Amino acid sequence: MIATSPESAGIPSRAVLRFLERIDSERVPMHGFLLARYGRTAAEGYWAPFTAESRHRMYSVSKSFVSLAVGLMVDEGRFSLDDRVAGLLPDKVPDDVHPWVAAATVRNLLMMATPHTGTSYTPADPDWARTFFTKEPSHPPGTLFNYDTAATVVLSTIVERLAGTTFLEYLRPRLLDPIGVSPDAWCIETPEGTSWGGSGVICTLRDMARVAHVCMRGGLWEERQLLPQWYVREATARQIDNSIIHGRHGYGYQIWRLPDDGFAFIGMGSQLAYCFPRRGFLFACVSDTQGIGPTGTGVVDAMWDEIYPHLTDASLPEDPKGLAGLDEKIAGLRVLPAGGATGSPTASEVSGRWYRLESNPMRISRLRVVIEGDQGRVDLEKADGVRSLSFGLGGNAVGTFPERGYYGRRIGAASGTEYACLASGGWVEEHKLDLLVHITDDYLGSLRVSLSFAGNEVGVHMTKVAEWFLDEYEGFAGGRAESV
Repeated sequence: MIATSPESAGIPSRAVLRFLERIDSERVPMHGFLLARYGRTAAEGYWAPFTAESRHRMYSVSKSFVSLAVGLMVDEGRFSLDDRVAGLLPDKVPDDVHPWVAAATVRNLLMMATPHTGTSYTPADPDWARTFFTKEPSHPPGTLFNYDTAATVVLSTIVERLAGTTFLEYLRPRLLDPIGVSPDAWCIETPEGTSWGGSGVICTLRDMARVAHVCMRGGLWEERQLLPQWYVREATARQIDNSIIHGRHGYGYQIWRLPDDGFAFIGMGSQLAYCFPRRGFLFACVSDTQGIGPTGTGVVDAMWDEIYPHLTDASLPEDPKGLAGLDEKIAGLRVLPAGGATGSPTASEVSGRWYRLESNPMRISRLRVVIEGDQGRVDLEKADGVRSLSFGLGGNAVGTFPERGYYGRRIGAASGTEYACLASGGWVEEHKLDLLVHITDDYLGSLRVSLSFAGNEVGVHMTKVAEWFLDEYEGFAGGRAESV
């Protein structure tokens, strides 16, 4: 998309600046944002160390990508929206499949109207698609909305079975390559080896924005009809009511509905592409807000309050001072470190001292903090050795989290490497040091640690927000300093 100034796009620079100032003042952990009008990028920025080239986990935005692959296959006549999914994956279906499960159609799954009360698989299941057909249902398919990621797993499995390749590779010549999506975009795999279309796409913010822009134009990119217009129209329209849980706007085919006749791709942690075709407006962002409430918390409210009401349908007079202020703000964006003071009299008293902990859920036997100027390190001793995490005081330390047992390209298979992270600390009280760790890898998450020192004793509290990892860093502990 061609770049233009905010005012030329009918967006006041000062409105975008207020949005960014609010995001930082409320400490919303965003990683990047992009605003576009009628296909032109009006403003874009990234919180360091993230950049425009950073690939980012899109979580449930992946579902919308799968939906587009389904639409293309239906348009090619490979199957229909009303085909039963059990008939498309017969090897996944048990002989005693429940009639309600057997009756579920492609359309039912696109609408999140499965017969189940929740997602059918767990990380330990060896075949996620099969669990959809073996789980006991609770109601007839097609009757009720219930957000069920297993529906997308089944849909992406169908696409890949018929395409003979991954759904992203199937999309490449038809959609992704023509619009310039990064050639290294990829998708995490399920335990059985298919793409985790429900949550695993990893690409750039610009990649997501380009796909959303095509949908805003009914499948058009420049003058090429890349997606079937009829399918995009249905996918972005209200197909089912979801008011009992998710408000009054409804849901399409793996795409959410918005006010003002808009639609959205939405992923956990505020991976968002909010599309308003009538206004020609696209708001897209990548973030990790998993620990601060429902998806979009902070980000969406700020967009609605600070930007959307100020859109105009004509260009605005240029605002050099407003644009200069916005440019300065964007240039200085960075992931915010932990709050609190950078120093405390307690620091010199506790630095370097080992504390032996009582039995605790984290299975940490000893702990110490080492502080040197504006840098620190926490050492955690477990049965198999000492794990060390460096952190900054007043800023983030770039490093890796000292665990190697977490997932890599496939769920259930350890990566063998440590996840990239940012770590910082701050003295929130004279005797209490808080640490904040942002995991910034293909899997996103956060860990907060409080270390409260009282004489020769320490209290420890660890809490994490991360899907299927950092589980061993949850709980409370206490102990005493060892003799010097």
